Amino acid sequence: MKELDLKQTIGLLNAIMEFELAGVVRYTHYSLMVTGPNRIPIVDFLKAQASESLLHAQQVGEIITGLDDGHPSLKIAPIEESYRHSIRDILAESLTHEKKALDLYKSLLDVVKDASVYLEEFTRTMISNEEMHTLELRKMLRDFSVADV
Repeated sequence: MKELDLKQTIGLLNAIMEFELAGVVRYTHYSLMVTGPNRIPIVDFLKAQASESLLHAQQVGEIITGLDDGHPSLKIAPIEESYRHSIRDILAESLTHEKKALDLYKSLLDVVKDASVYLEEFTRTMISNEEMHTLELRKMLRDFSVADV
């Protein structure tokens, strides 16, 4: 096994934690902005996404504090406000957010692979979760035609 690059690992974990915390704010905001006949199931979905983002941030924070010199960030990743709140826009922006999260976890996997079995397995699980989120969002977006945009 190779040696774990602690500085790079902690840096990526902090970036992920900041991004997951931004997801809490993003999904909470979206859940408040949904209107229309499909509001209730979509709000429930978005609230579940916010809760899961918080759980992911907490899990990552626990890992950070378990590493030598690990100190979790107090920052939240920047959140852009598009001021577009149609269901299609919310789902499309959510898909973009999940793809960015997926990229962050894949970057972490590149660093921890063959250096830490635990971190590698944790990261693979998170990648699996994020891939499932992107699949769900893509399926939810299928019902929107070009005319609905």
